[in-house]
Amino acid sequence: MNSLKNSVRLIGHLGDDPKIKKLDGEKSVANFTIATNENSRDHDGNKKQETTWHKLVAWGKEAEYAGKYLKKGTEIAIEGRITNHSYEDKNKETHFVSEIWVNDILILDKKEVH
Repeated sequence: MNSLKNSVRLIGHLGDDPKIKKLDGEKSVANFTIATNENSRDHDGNKKQETTWHKLVAWGKEAEYAGKYLKKGTEIAIEGRITNHSYEDKNKETHFVSEIWVNDILILDKKEVH
């Protein structure tokens, strides 16, 4: 049950191509976003759709996979964990960031991946 304490699974479409960086020691990191959509009805019964954007970070082999196969608009399923951190900008303002660190990526598009 420990693996369920901080676990998230999402299905969505990439908002942009992943941005890949090589860190010291040749480790790769990929930063990208996906949009998830929720359909519901308002109090008058009208259909509405709400889109939520999620920041994703993949490391190592998953980062390299993301850089090689993922493109803006690709539908994917991911599994990972939520991380939170903060930073101070040049104006001494603190910003809080939530990200999903990706453990696994599955491409759902019906197009063949080469």
